[in-house]
Amino acid sequence: MLVSDFDYHLPQKLIAQIPLSEREKSRMMVCNRKTGDIFHAHFSDFPGYCRKEDIIVLNSSKVIPAKIWGKKEDGRTIEFLFLKEIGEKTWEAMCRPARHLKQGDRVIFATDAAARVVEIKHEGKRVIQFQSGDVLSLLKKAGYAPLPPYIKRKRADLDYRSEDLKRYQTVFARKEGSIAAPTAGLHFTQELLTQIKKKGITVCELSLDVGLATFQPVRAQKVEDHPMLAESYEISQDTAMIITEGLKNKHPVTAVGTTSVRALESAYEDERIRSGRFSTDLFIYPSYKFKAVDKLLTNFHLPKSTLLMLVSAFAGRDFILEAYRQAVRNKYRFYSYGDCMLIL
Repeated sequence: MLVSDFDYHLPQKLIAQIPLSEREKSRMMVCNRKTGDIFHAHFSDFPGYCRKEDIIVLNSSKVIPAKIWGKKEDGRTIEFLFLKEIGEKTWEAMCRPARHLKQGDRVIFATDAAARVVEIKHEGKRVIQFQSGDVLSLLKKAGYAPLPPYIKRKRADLDYRSEDLKRYQTVFARKEGSIAAPTAGLHFTQELLTQIKKKGITVCELSLDVGLATFQPVRAQKVEDHPMLAESYEISQDTAMIITEGLKNKHPVTAVGTTSVRALESAYEDERIRSGRFSTDLFIYPSYKFKAVDKLLTNFHLPKSTLLMLVSAFAGRDFILEAYRQAVRNKYRFYSYGDCMLIL
């Protein structure tokens, strides 16, 4: 299977640069994979597509303000994306431009926090060790939302900084750990969640820490040759019991976002959902047989990405590409701050 089979044309002007003023006002394309029908709605209509026996699963991982700029002793400014903590005051980070950051270089961040490069890793990654202080506190004070590169921001966009820190985060986010938002969840408001629960619909949470695996470019020519990176996820005993019981009783499970899909499908074992904290490198592409997920709410994804391959596995490549063509014709807003798709 060729990666080029998952390409499509998207005008740049359709890539959403800012969120709508109201989360639930996003447009929602409804795709029925059984009938092949495609409808156009708004996310505020979402509760109307839910039945009382449905189980809706949210990814409640919280995005950390992981993007920050630091200055070398020679005055050169480097952009950092903090990926994960790997030791006491020691983090792995993506750096740009990485070629100017050598082992032993000292970097000064905001509030005079100082760190040193202690290891050079491949693909622009560096391991940096801070001399003192709490790194997460530094990021919360001076960090920016880790927006993907197709959303254009400058360091000087201070007004956007505060707005992005609020809007590139779901209203149900709890435990910090992600460096990208589970974007399908961005459309929900607390009021809409309350409306769903009042209908008697079950809403439960898991947590998958969104990392590089979710948006890692596919450089292979064949889909099967792409090495999927691992991400950590956690499912509570209560959530596992609710979904396992629902599966037993044929209650449809709606995954909110591709990250929820990966967690649920990874945790499925012997007709039940395992509870606990795990790591998954599950790569879902056409021919995959879904075991735990019946419906999917998702945003629109980049061409030739693993996320587009996942939704193609769920609904069929030809159907999804036709849906994307209709989305382009109807001027849907694409990607993280864009509109969404409900696949039934």
